Amino acid sequence: MIGYLLPVAAYLIGSISSAIVVARLMGLQDPRNVGSRNPGATNVLRYGGKTAAVITLLGDVFKGILPVVMARVLGAGQTTLALVMLTAFLGHLYPVYHGFRGGKGVATALGVISAINIWVGLLLIASWIGVSLLFRYSSLSAITAAVLAPVYVWWWVPARSILIATCIIVALLLWRHRSNIRKLIDGTESRIHF
Repeated sequence: MIGYLLPVAAYLIGSISSAIVVARLMGLQDPRNVGSRNPGATNVLRYGGKTAAVITLLGDVFKGILPVVMARVLGAGQTTLALVMLTAFLGHLYPVYHGFRGGKGVATALGVISAINIWVGLLLIASWIGVSLLFRYSSLSAITAAVLAPVYVWWWVPARSILIATCIIVALLLWRHRSNIRKLIDGTESRIHF
């Protein structure tokens, strides 16, 4: 029974939009109605400032970590862990509480993968930082880290179901970043300003 309930609970936790909650608590505009209209940390940074963006980022990472840690504590097998990863991530993309209009999922993906293996999470963070320092594009950093994620998982996590879940997450991340990919190709994507 718990194997069925954990993915549902993961989806419901993942559906909590940190960006929308932070915006409401801090008296900011709904991120779905301003800037890129993406309820994520980068959009919140652009119009709400660094504090709001950091809280949003941490919230999105935490809601990815929490369901996987809960599943591990409850002794879930690898297949259930893979489903929990995927449903928490899908909750962020398509949140039931917010009209199924979610973010792109970078921070939540980092959370679910880091909860499976911290070394993979650290490699993903290092990859994101390295690309962002070199090229100054948040989207390019996220896309590069996403593409590398299955390689890192394959190396560090000997579980086929986790690798499959990671590949599905990466495919969805790339799909959600399709407009950013077009802008990167066109040279119109906005840069990070440190």
